[in-house]
Amino acid sequence: MNNKNVINICVLGGGFSGLYTALYLSHFPQVKSGQWRITLVERNDRFLFTPLLYELITGELQRWEIAPSYQKLLAGTPIQFCQHTIKKIDFDSRNVELDNDDFLSYDYLVLGLGTQNRWADIPGLKNHALTFRTLEDVERLQAKIHLLETSQRKYLRVAVIGGGPNGVELSCKLADRLGKRAEVLLIERGNQILKGFSQGVRSASYRALGSRRVQLYLTTDVNEITADSLHLTHVEQDLSLPVDLVIWAAGTQSRQVIKTLNCQHSGGDKLLINPSLQLIDYPEVFALGDLAQISNKNKPLPATAQVAYQQASCAAKNIAAAIEGKPLKSFHYLHLGDMLTLGSRTAIVSSFFLNIDGQLGGMIRRLAYIFRLPTMRHRLQVLRNFVQKIGLKIRRFFRWRITQLLSQKSS
Repeated sequence: MNNKNVINICVLGGGFSGLYTALYLSHFPQVKSGQWRITLVERNDRFLFTPLLYELITGELQRWEIAPSYQKLLAGTPIQFCQHTIKKIDFDSRNVELDNDDFLSYDYLVLGLGTQNRWADIPGLKNHALTFRTLEDVERLQAKIHLLETSQRKYLRVAVIGGGPNGVELSCKLADRLGKRAEVLLIERGNQILKGFSQGVRSASYRALGSRRVQLYLTTDVNEITADSLHLTHVEQDLSLPVDLVIWAAGTQSRQVIKTLNCQHSGGDKLLINPSLQLIDYPEVFALGDLAQISNKNKPLPATAQVAYQQASCAAKNIAAAIEGKPLKSFHYLHLGDMLTLGSRTAIVSSFFLNIDGQLGGMIRRLAYIFRLPTMRHRLQVLRNFVQKIGLKIRRFFRWRITQLLSQKSS
C-alpha cells in the first residue's frame, strides 16, 4: 500500500523520453530523500540507443555498448524498475494496469511509450519483409544475412523500402557489409530521399549511396512482395525483381494503448499536449516523444531522439515545479543539427550550416552519441573501448609504415 505522504511518479516507457526523464528526476533531493518515488515501467530488460543500432550490422559496435540492461543503468539510483507491459491506463482513477493484472497508482504520469511499425496495405509485406527497430529485429536480420553470406549464391539482391533516415542509413551499412557480392535497392514512393532534411545532408547521402552502388528507385510504389520477388511500379512502369531480402523502413504509428486513451488526439492518433508537455485535459500527465504533438505548433516536431532527449529535461523540471506549486515552463526545441551514418565508419554531421562528412564525420557522430548515453558510468565504458580501438588502429598504421620504410631502405 502506498504511503499517502509520498508523491508517486510513474514513467511508462524506457526509451529516450521515459528513461531520461526518470534519470533527470532521480537527481532531485526529494527523490533521494524518499519524498518522491519514481517507478519506471518497461517491457524490455535492456535500453536501446537506437541511433547506433546500425553499427551492429557492420560490427563497429557491440551489443553491450548500445543496449545496456536497465539493471545496470539504474544501479545506484532510487528509480524502481518494473518490467511489464502496459495493459490499460485510467486517467480518472490514476491507475496503470499491467499485464500481470497488478495496478500502479500515480500522482504524476509520464507517457514515453514511443511508437510501433506502421504496416502498409501491401500484399506479402508482413509475411516476407523484416523490420529494423529493435534488438530482435537486428538478430533476425543478422541471421538472414549470415545465411545469404554462407550460401552458394553468386549474387545477392537486398531491397530496403523507405527513403527516410532509417532506410538511407541501413542501405549504406548493408552495402558495406555485403560488398560487391550484393546489390542493394533503396525504394521510395516520393521524388526524393530524406524529406525535411537540409540540402547538405541530402547531397552527402546521395553521394554515399552512389559510391556504394545502391540502386535508388524514387517515385516507386511497392505492389506486392513474395518470398523471392518484389513487384513495383516505377515511373508508371511495372517491374518484377527477384530479391533475397526485403526490409521495411517506411513509417511508424501510435501503439494501441495510446490510441484508446480517453483524451484529445491529433488527426494522426498522436496525443495533443500543451507547451508544457501536459495533456490538455489531464495536467498531471506528461506525454513525450513521437507519441505526442504540441497543440499550438503549426509544424510538428521531428520524431527523433534529439527531441525526446530535450523534452525529458523539460518534463522533469516541470513535474518538480508542479509538485511544488511553481509555474511550469514551455518546451522550446533547439535543433542542434542532424547526424546520419552513411556506411562503415563514415557519417554526415550537419549543424548550424556546417557540414562534415566522411570518416571525420563518423568520428564526430560516434563521440557525440557516446556523450548522450544515459549514465556517466556507461559513457566512460564505451568511450574507453572507443579510444582503445583508435589506439590499436594508430599502432597498426605506424607498424605498417615502419615496415614499409625498412623495406624501401633495404631495397
